[in-house]
Amino acid sequence: MDMDYSIDIREKDGVRTLHFESHWTQGAMRVTHPSELVLEYTRTMMASLLMRDEKDFPKSVLLIGLGAGSLTKFLYQHCPTANLTIIEIDPRVLDVARDHFELPDDPMRMKIVIGDGVEYMAFTDQTYDLIIVDGFNDHAHPGGLNSLHFYEASLLRLNKLGILVVNLIGLSDGVKGGLALIEVAFENRAIRFPRCKSGNTIVFAATGEPVNIPISQLKSGALELRRRTGLSLVEMITKFEVSDAVKNGTLIL
Repeated sequence: MDMDYSIDIREKDGVRTLHFESHWTQGAMRVTHPSELVLEYTRTMMASLLMRDEKDFPKSVLLIGLGAGSLTKFLYQHCPTANLTIIEIDPRVLDVARDHFELPDDPMRMKIVIGDGVEYMAFTDQTYDLIIVDGFNDHAHPGGLNSLHFYEASLLRLNKLGILVVNLIGLSDGVKGGLALIEVAFENRAIRFPRCKSGNTIVFAATGEPVNIPISQLKSGALELRRRTGLSLVEMITKFEVSDAVKNGTLIL
């Protein structure tokens, strides 16, 4: 990966943002609430926490792409039994996340690897409950992270409760793009949530035990999550209710 690009930090109206080459927002933090998920697409990705009934889900999380550390900080604070592994290709991003975005330093619960997410996925023998893919270069391109090879490797790295969450920037309506690759790798056990206002499209895929959750249960789970973390997903789930992923009032994955 070419790392010949600048990393910029800006702050406006109490929100600090991370940018590559001054163009793309790679992360954001509300200065007074560092663990809050400011960007809509990051909040949508956390719908994965509602997709398994197990009380301690997830116990093990792999995050590809650190950015400003928003997802890492949220999971670290609100999933206290989870161990986190973060793969970040650019060591400068890690330094910025620690110095400017209050990334916790806790080697007991957080393992940070400086390296290529594609290579890590291909060679690690670890398995995870939850894999979150949110890695892009300075041109907002995921490179090899959006490939059939990578998604097939991701499938092998998930355990029996495994959920994969992928941020597909700029997925056009009617054009599946990376979603089609995920569907092939996961034998059609993949769904996409309605596109965020920012243009980000979040795709969820599952392996192992089926996900069959009534929308009413998702909403009640979202209310409990809001009570516990302050994160509100009810409006997003209401929009999702009319999508093709919901059959007879039930999310099937």
